[in-house]
Amino acid sequence: MQNKTVVVTGGASGIGLAITKKFLSQGAIVYMLDLNVALGESVLGKLKETYDHVGFISCDVSDQDQVNEVFGKIPNPIDVLVNNAGVSHVGNIEKTTTADFDRLFNINVKGIYNCARAVIPGMKGRGGVILNMASIVSSVGIPDRFAYSMTKGAVLSMTYSIACDYVDEGIRCNCLSPARIHTPFVDDFLAKNYPGKEKEVYDKLAKTQPIGRMGTPDEVAEAAYFICSDQAAFITGTNFPVDGGFVSIKN
Repeated sequence: MQNKTVVVTGGASGIGLAITKKFLSQGAIVYMLDLNVALGESVLGKLKETYDHVGFISCDVSDQDQVNEVFGKIPNPIDVLVNNAGVSHVGNIEKTTTADFDRLFNINVKGIYNCARAVIPGMKGRGGVILNMASIVSSVGIPDRFAYSMTKGAVLSMTYSIACDYVDEGIRCNCLSPARIHTPFVDDFLAKNYPGKEKEVYDKLAKTQPIGRMGTPDEVAEAAYFICSDQAAFITGTNFPVDGGFVSIKN
Protein backbone atom coordinates (compact mmCIF):
# COMPACT_ATOMS: atom_id res chain seq x y z
CA MET A 1 0.00 0.00 0.00
CA GLN A 2 3.07 2.24 0.04
CA ASN A 3 2.29 5.61 -1.61
CA LYS A 4 -1.10 4.43 -2.92
CA THR A 5 -3.89 6.99 -2.69
CA VAL A 6 -6.81 5.91 -0.53
CA VAL A 7 -10.13 7.66 0.13
CA VAL A 8 -12.14 6.68 3.22
CA THR A 9 -15.63 8.14 3.54
CA GLY A 10 -16.79 8.66 7.11
CA GLY A 11 -13.09 8.38 7.85
CA ALA A 12 -12.88 10.56 10.97
CA SER A 13 -14.66 8.37 13.51
CA GLY A 14 -15.45 4.80 14.53
CA ILE A 15 -14.71 2.11 11.97
CA GLY A 16 -13.75 4.73 9.38
CA LEU A 17 -11.06 6.21 11.62
CA ALA A 18 -9.67 2.75 12.39
CA ILE A 19 -9.47 2.08 8.64
CA THR A 20 -7.79 5.46 8.07
CA LYS A 21 -5.15 4.69 10.70
CA LYS A 22 -4.49 1.18 9.37
CA PHE A 23 -3.87 2.40 5.83
CA LEU A 24 -1.70 5.25 7.06
CA SER A 25 0.40 2.82 9.08
CA GLN A 26 1.12 0.92 5.88
CA GLY A 27 2.36 3.97 3.98
CA ALA A 28 -0.78 4.90 2.06
CA ILE A 29 -1.72 8.50 1.28
CA VAL A 30 -5.14 8.76 2.90
CA TYR A 31 -7.88 11.33 2.41
CA MET A 32 -10.60 11.26 5.05
CA LEU A 33 -14.01 12.43 3.85
CA ASP A 34 -16.45 13.37 6.58
CA LEU A 35 -19.43 15.67 6.97
CA ASN A 36 -18.38 16.78 10.47
CA VAL A 37 -15.85 19.54 9.81
CA ALA A 38 -14.90 20.17 13.44
CA LEU A 39 -14.32 16.47 14.07
CA GLY A 40 -12.42 15.99 10.82
CA GLU A 41 -10.07 18.89 11.47
CA SER A 42 -9.49 17.76 15.06
CA VAL A 43 -8.67 14.21 13.98
CA LEU A 44 -6.47 15.49 11.17
CA GLY A 45 -4.43 17.54 13.62
CA LYS A 46 -3.80 14.51 15.81
CA LEU A 47 -2.92 12.25 12.87
CA LYS A 48 -0.47 14.79 11.47
CA GLU A 49 1.57 14.42 14.66
CA THR A 50 2.52 10.98 13.29
CA TYR A 51 1.78 11.04 9.57
CA ASP A 52 2.38 13.68 6.92
CA HIS A 53 0.52 11.78 4.20
CA VAL A 54 -3.03 12.37 5.44
CA GLY A 55 -5.68 14.89 4.45
CA PHE A 56 -9.25 15.79 5.37
CA ILE A 57 -11.99 17.08 3.09
CA SER A 58 -15.51 17.89 4.23
CA CYS A 59 -18.04 16.09 2.06
CA ASP A 60 -21.73 15.21 2.03
CA VAL A 61 -21.66 11.90 0.16
CA SER A 62 -25.38 12.17 -0.63
CA ASP A 63 -24.73 15.27 -2.79
CA GLN A 64 -23.42 14.17 -6.19
CA ASP A 65 -22.21 17.61 -7.26
CA GLN A 66 -20.29 18.01 -4.02
CA VAL A 67 -18.82 14.51 -4.32
CA ASN A 68 -17.63 15.21 -7.85
CA GLU A 69 -16.08 18.50 -6.73
CA VAL A 70 -14.33 16.90 -3.76
CA PHE A 71 -12.93 13.98 -5.73
CA GLY A 72 -11.73 16.45 -8.34
CA LYS A 73 -9.62 18.17 -5.66
CA ILE A 74 -7.63 15.01 -4.88
CA PRO A 75 -4.36 15.46 -6.77
CA ASN A 76 -3.39 11.82 -7.27
CA PRO A 77 -5.23 9.04 -9.10
CA ILE A 78 -7.27 7.12 -6.52
CA ASP A 79 -6.16 3.53 -5.98
CA VAL A 80 -8.58 2.53 -3.23
CA LEU A 81 -12.03 3.80 -2.26
CA VAL A 82 -13.50 2.66 1.04
CA ASN A 83 -17.20 3.52 1.11
CA ASN A 84 -17.67 3.55 4.86
CA ALA A 85 -19.95 6.56 5.51
CA GLY A 86 -23.37 5.56 6.74
CA VAL A 87 -26.13 6.14 9.25
CA SER A 88 -28.47 3.83 11.14
CA HIS A 89 -32.12 3.83 12.17
CA VAL A 90 -34.07 1.80 14.72
CA GLY A 91 -37.64 0.86 13.89
CA ASN A 92 -39.89 -1.42 11.86
CA ILE A 93 -41.70 -0.24 8.72
CA GLU A 94 -44.50 1.38 10.73
CA LYS A 95 -41.98 3.37 12.76
CA THR A 96 -40.04 4.48 9.68
CA THR A 97 -41.19 7.83 8.33
CA THR A 98 -40.67 8.94 4.77
CA ALA A 99 -38.00 11.33 6.05
CA ASP A 100 -36.23 8.47 7.83
CA PHE A 101 -36.37 6.31 4.71
CA ASP A 102 -35.10 9.06 2.42
CA ARG A 103 -32.28 10.04 4.79
CA LEU A 104 -30.92 6.50 5.02
CA PHE A 105 -31.29 5.89 1.30
CA ASN A 106 -29.54 9.13 0.38
CA ILE A 107 -26.53 8.49 2.59
CA ASN A 108 -26.17 4.71 2.67
CA VAL A 109 -27.14 3.92 -0.92
CA LYS A 110 -26.83 7.07 -2.99
CA GLY A 111 -23.62 7.95 -1.13
CA ILE A 112 -21.95 4.77 -2.35
CA TYR A 113 -23.33 5.29 -5.85
CA ASN A 114 -22.00 8.86 -5.94
CA CYS A 115 -18.50 8.00 -4.71
CA ALA A 116 -18.06 4.86 -6.79
CA ARG A 117 -19.30 6.67 -9.89
CA ALA A 118 -16.76 9.43 -9.23
CA VAL A 119 -13.72 7.12 -9.00
CA ILE A 120 -14.45 4.40 -11.55
CA PRO A 121 -13.55 6.43 -14.68
CA GLY A 122 -10.07 7.08 -13.26
CA MET A 123 -9.59 3.42 -12.34
CA LYS A 124 -10.63 1.95 -15.66
CA GLY A 125 -7.75 0.29 -17.44
CA ARG A 126 -5.16 0.89 -14.71
CA GLY A 127 -7.03 -0.92 -11.93
CA GLY A 128 -8.27 -0.05 -8.48
CA VAL A 129 -10.20 -1.31 -5.49
CA ILE A 130 -13.61 -0.36 -4.12
CA LEU A 131 -14.65 -1.65 -0.70
CA ASN A 132 -18.23 -1.03 0.44
CA MET A 133 -19.44 -1.26 4.03
CA ALA A 134 -22.46 -3.53 4.12
CA SER A 135 -23.75 -5.33 7.24
CA ILE A 136 -25.00 -8.67 8.48
CA VAL A 137 -28.48 -7.24 7.84
CA SER A 138 -27.68 -7.49 4.14
CA SER A 139 -28.11 -11.25 4.53
CA VAL A 140 -30.31 -11.92 7.59
CA GLY A 141 -33.26 -10.29 9.29
CA ILE A 142 -32.96 -8.66 12.71
CA PRO A 143 -35.75 -6.82 14.57
CA ASP A 144 -36.45 -3.12 14.12
CA ARG A 145 -33.93 -2.35 11.39
CA PHE A 146 -36.25 -1.97 8.38
CA ALA A 147 -34.72 1.07 6.70
CA TYR A 148 -31.15 0.15 7.63
CA SER A 149 -31.61 -3.37 6.27
CA MET A 150 -33.07 -1.98 3.05
CA THR A 151 -30.00 0.16 2.45
CA LYS A 152 -27.45 -2.50 3.34
CA GLY A 153 -29.15 -5.01 1.07
CA ALA A 154 -28.69 -2.48 -1.71
CA VAL A 155 -25.01 -2.11 -0.80
CA LEU A 156 -24.50 -5.85 -1.22
CA SER A 157 -26.25 -5.87 -4.60
CA MET A 158 -24.31 -2.82 -5.82
CA THR A 159 -21.08 -4.54 -4.82
CA TYR A 160 -21.88 -7.61 -6.93
CA SER A 161 -22.93 -5.45 -9.88
CA ILE A 162 -19.83 -3.23 -9.86
CA ALA A 163 -17.54 -6.25 -9.53
CA CYS A 164 -19.21 -7.89 -12.52
CA ASP A 165 -19.26 -4.81 -14.76
CA TYR A 166 -15.64 -3.73 -14.18
CA VAL A 167 -13.66 -6.92 -13.67
CA ASP A 168 -12.23 -6.58 -17.19
CA GLU A 169 -11.05 -3.07 -16.32
CA GLY A 170 -8.94 -4.36 -13.44
CA ILE A 171 -11.27 -2.95 -10.78
CA ARG A 172 -12.02 -5.15 -7.78
CA CYS A 173 -15.14 -4.51 -5.69
CA ASN A 174 -15.98 -6.27 -2.42
CA CYS A 175 -17.90 -5.53 0.75
CA LEU A 176 -17.58 -6.11 4.48
CA SER A 177 -20.56 -7.13 6.61
CA PRO A 178 -19.88 -6.40 10.27
CA ALA A 179 -22.13 -7.49 13.11
CA ARG A 180 -22.22 -5.31 16.21
CA ILE A 181 -19.00 -3.32 16.54
CA HIS A 182 -18.23 -1.32 19.69
CA THR A 183 -18.02 2.25 18.41
CA PRO A 184 -19.00 5.62 19.93
CA PHE A 185 -22.34 5.18 18.11
CA VAL A 186 -23.15 2.19 20.32
CA ASP A 187 -22.30 4.08 23.51
CA ASP A 188 -24.36 7.09 22.42
CA PHE A 189 -27.30 4.87 21.49
CA LEU A 190 -27.26 3.14 24.88
CA ALA A 191 -26.94 6.41 26.81
CA LYS A 192 -29.85 7.93 24.90
CA ASN A 193 -32.22 4.97 24.97
CA TYR A 194 -31.25 3.08 28.13
CA PRO A 195 -30.05 5.61 30.71
CA GLY A 196 -28.84 3.85 33.84
CA LYS A 197 -28.97 0.45 32.15
CA GLU A 198 -26.13 0.93 29.67
CA LYS A 199 -23.96 -1.96 30.90
CA GLU A 200 -26.87 -4.37 31.19
CA VAL A 201 -28.07 -3.71 27.65
CA TYR A 202 -24.51 -3.62 26.28
CA ASP A 203 -23.82 -7.09 27.68
CA LYS A 204 -27.08 -8.37 26.22
CA LEU A 205 -26.23 -6.99 22.77
CA ALA A 206 -22.67 -8.31 22.95
CA LYS A 207 -23.92 -11.84 23.64
CA THR A 208 -25.97 -11.90 20.42
CA GLN A 209 -22.70 -12.70 18.65
CA PRO A 210 -21.88 -16.42 19.11
CA ILE A 211 -18.29 -15.48 19.89
CA GLY A 212 -19.61 -13.71 22.99
CA ARG A 213 -18.62 -10.08 22.43
CA MET A 214 -18.84 -7.15 20.06
CA GLY A 215 -16.12 -6.64 17.50
CA THR A 216 -13.71 -3.73 17.54
CA PRO A 217 -13.14 -1.10 14.85
CA ASP A 218 -9.54 -2.29 14.56
CA GLU A 219 -10.69 -5.81 13.69
CA VAL A 220 -12.84 -4.44 10.87
CA ALA A 221 -9.92 -2.28 9.71
CA GLU A 222 -7.62 -5.30 9.51
CA ALA A 223 -10.12 -7.08 7.27
CA ALA A 224 -10.59 -3.96 5.16
CA TYR A 225 -6.86 -3.57 4.67
CA PHE A 226 -6.35 -7.17 3.57
CA ILE A 227 -9.20 -7.05 1.04
CA CYS A 228 -7.84 -3.84 -0.48
CA SER A 229 -4.22 -4.97 -0.54
CA ASP A 230 -2.40 -6.76 -3.33
CA GLN A 231 -2.49 -9.91 -1.21
CA ALA A 232 -6.19 -10.12 -2.09
CA ALA A 233 -5.66 -9.53 -5.81
CA PHE A 234 -7.64 -12.67 -6.69
CA ILE A 235 -10.73 -11.61 -4.70
CA THR A 236 -13.62 -9.64 -6.17
CA GLY A 237 -17.40 -9.68 -5.95
CA THR A 238 -17.32 -11.12 -2.43
CA ASN A 239 -19.07 -10.30 0.83
CA PHE A 240 -16.94 -10.80 3.95
CA PRO A 241 -18.79 -11.23 7.27
CA VAL A 242 -16.91 -9.79 10.25
CA ASP A 243 -19.50 -10.94 12.72
CA GLY A 244 -18.27 -13.30 15.42
CA GLY A 245 -20.16 -16.15 13.75
CA PHE A 246 -23.53 -14.39 13.73
CA VAL A 247 -24.61 -15.38 10.22
CA SER A 248 -23.02 -18.81 9.88
CA ILE A 249 -23.54 -20.13 13.42
CA LYS A 250 -26.57 -18.36 14.86
CA ASN A 251 -28.58 -18.36 11.64
